[in-house]
Amino acid sequence: MMLSRTADHLYWMSRYLERAENLARLLDVSFSLSLLPQSKGARAEMQAPLVITETLDEYQERYSEISAENLFAFMALDRDNPASIVGCLRRARENAHAVRGKITAEMWENINATWLQAREFESVAGGEVGDFFDWVKERSHLFRGVAYGTVLRGDAYSFIRLGTFVERADNTARLLDVKASLMDDARAEGDASGAHDYYAWNALLKALSAYEAHLEVYRDTVSVQSATELLLLSPRLPRSLRASLDAICKILGQIEGENGRLAQRQANALLNDLKFARVDEILEAGLHDYLGQWLLDINALGETIYHAYLEAA
Repeated sequence: MMLSRTADHLYWMSRYLERAENLARLLDVSFSLSLLPQSKGARAEMQAPLVITETLDEYQERYSEISAENLFAFMALDRDNPASIVGCLRRARENAHAVRGKITAEMWENINATWLQAREFESVAGGEVGDFFDWVKERSHLFRGVAYGTVLRGDAYSFIRLGTFVERADNTARLLDVKASLMDDARAEGDASGAHDYYAWNALLKALSAYEAHLEVYRDTVSVQSATELLLLSPRLPRSLRASLDAICKILGQIEGENGRLAQRQANALLNDLKFARVDEILEAGLHDYLGQWLLDINALGETIYHAYLEAA
């Protein structure tokens, strides 16, 4: 079993890289929805990334209004905001630097080059915002590919993968929860046309690289039921909660030692809940309430993982 300090750096290195990618996906979909013609929820869409990252108060202390330009500066490029994309990339690089001896040269070169390139972005013109988000996603994909192709299979690899899927599960649930809440608010404000729902669900699926998968699986117009079922319960969609929990359970079972028995028990309990859940029952009980409890559960699992493997003795 490796030192908890080393495991902690590897785990958070991959979590911050995954978080940067998820932020890029979130900002991309928020910007797209805010530009919809006659969108009553434009301000709420722009505010969503701040709500999800719990940085709304800090943003309001620095900016007098919520605009696309201010939001991008704060959530993408602001080095003083630890929740920004550049802030996440910096912290990923710091964790990688601390364990250079435990990762391959190719991994270090990838993460270091990503940070050096990120520092060069002082500002991004309006038409280049999408290109920046694509760059972030590309760098994250490259990191995972390099890790998969070069790292010796063992505890180091397991903690790198574990950080990725714990972060992914949390972010998918948060994104789905906030978008569902925004659409509920739009309907409550009198937007009964359904147009906002249609574009919002399509944008959400695209943000999670699930749009093509939805077309293949359902071969029909996107609905709250089909999108929720795919993002929550599909074992085949890489960014679904079910797929993330499945990966977490497998990884925990591969880590040496007996420290993680409680974490394995918690993770398998969450996976079993998803295996036997039905989307109609979830929607009837309330998607927001279901995801709220789910976020509490995944955070509790993260705490258990920390105490089992990452807490310094």
